[in-house]
Amino acid sequence: MSTERDDDSPDTQQQEGAPEQGGLGRKRGLILIVAAVLVYAADLVTKIIVTAALEGEAPIRLLGGAVYLQLVRNPGAAFSMATGMTWLFTLVAAGVVVAIIWIMPKLRSTGWALGLGLVLAGAMGNLTDRIFRAPAVFQGHVVDFVSVFAPDGDFFPVFNVADAGISVGGVLIVLLALLGRDYDGTITRKQRKGEDA
Repeated sequence: MSTERDDDSPDTQQQEGAPEQGGLGRKRGLILIVAAVLVYAADLVTKIIVTAALEGEAPIRLLGGAVYLQLVRNPGAAFSMATGMTWLFTLVAAGVVVAIIWIMPKLRSTGWALGLGLVLAGAMGNLTDRIFRAPAVFQGHVVDFVSVFAPDGDFFPVFNVADAGISVGGVLIVLLALLGRDYDGTITRKQRKGEDA
């Protein structure tokens, strides 16, 4: 295995872990923050609108039945999984937020910054519901409202903007990891055959 710096910055000759010049690390942090703020705001606004407009209403059919909008209060994890463990998911979401904030100063990859920003927004969006919504503090039910291809989550679990952010960000991070691109900007590749011969 060989390790080199990501070539999207002029600091490609730096040793791994060396301080980066020119504030490029801060730029990646800014990308993370902007992505997180935009998606968190979208999640918050859509949940406010949905709870005001869809409480007690039948599902609204859109795009010929490809999407249904309906209010579902979810005590479980993303996509309504593992209901009844709300307190545990509150702790997990808080841990994710802390971990992402801790890693932010070390970011040197634009892709990782975007992916982590999306995950951070999703974790914060659902954590906000768990802290502030009924039935109790740290046990609040998450507001979900998008059901695809059928109402009531019959085809796929009902979800929200935060869940979508977590999913898209997670897929991006996994893809980058599979491609050997690390959050600190290094690229790990298998050595070519005969390279050390």
